[in-house]
Amino acid sequence: MDFSDLVHCILEINTELTKQAVKAVNRSLTLRNWLIGYYIREFEQNGSDRAQYGESLLDMIAARLPGNSGFSARTLRLYRQFYLVYPNIWQTLSAESIGSEKWQTLFAKFNPSNLLPQCGSEILIQNLDTRHDDILMSLSFSHFTLLIPIDDPLKRRFYEVECVKGNWSVRELKRQIGSLYFERSALSKDKKKLSDHVHAGAQADSPHLVIRDPYVFEFLGIKSQEVMYESDLEQALLQKLESFLLELGYGFCFEARQKRILIGDEYFFVDLVFYHRVLKCHVIIELKTGGFSHEALGQLNTYLNYFKAHMMTEGDNPPIGLLLCTEKNHALVQYACAGIENSVFVSKYQVGLPGTEEIREFVEGVIRDE
Repeated sequence: MDFSDLVHCILEINTELTKQAVKAVNRSLTLRNWLIGYYIREFEQNGSDRAQYGESLLDMIAARLPGNSGFSARTLRLYRQFYLVYPNIWQTLSAESIGSEKWQTLFAKFNPSNLLPQCGSEILIQNLDTRHDDILMSLSFSHFTLLIPIDDPLKRRFYEVECVKGNWSVRELKRQIGSLYFERSALSKDKKKLSDHVHAGAQADSPHLVIRDPYVFEFLGIKSQEVMYESDLEQALLQKLESFLLELGYGFCFEARQKRILIGDEYFFVDLVFYHRVLKCHVIIELKTGGFSHEALGQLNTYLNYFKAHMMTEGDNPPIGLLLCTEKNHALVQYACAGIENSVFVSKYQVGLPGTEEIREFVEGVIRDE
């Protein structure tokens, strides 16, 4: 063995065992969510005091659980639906849990087979050759959140098989569902050619993408910023930007970094969030390591609309967005002043925020240092 062989062995070991660790975490998270859904459904049907809770059951459960558990009525509802859509996961569970006292205890009181809903397309689905345990080991719970809303069992099974076959990332699965891949495949005369074309351009999953999954790091108790894999330049800009703005003395109060927000069923991360005590509004900062684009501005505007709808309190002005874009040796700074209508606030805004030239010089200074 020479030095190159040693380095290669270390990389191979790290890659393989990271994959195994990610699969173990995903499997445990998925089984946890399925079991929670199973128990909720069992209580709804057979709980001795279920009549006391009725439609408020999930809200009551969420209120009773510890605040740091990450369970909300929405997530509990998702887990219950997960169980109803994928009842046969218990077969994999029981087969692998022979001799395990913990699993036997969980299933001692109830028999999941009594609750299995009937699937009208079961005969068709059996023709698609992917076992439940293969799906359980290959797909993360975020994959399942995209599959659960699909009402047609055959269509859902199609995406399961294709996802496992191509090792698709969550983003890729979402893109293929949105592109109507199932419907296009049904209409296509040459299905194999279409499949080859789709898989050739698909984004495959990887351990670091899975670790970034909000469900995974919430399950493991990891802070969101600990799993935000950023370039060295982005990391340096974000770290120095906090100090830069605080030192300016314009009234910035630091609130959050990589703040996670939930829009619909999708998580987003806002790079930096400040509250400005003079302007009486949130200042949202997004950093893009590249040139200015309308997509980046649209993303920032989405965040502004979210904060305006959900984060503003009485006396607050509409939030302000600051988009920092870097490319090679220059910087472009773009303000997005959503909702600034009265002249008094505009004048405060002009005095309260650092000038475009000042921000540009700061960004270029960081780039030179890097």
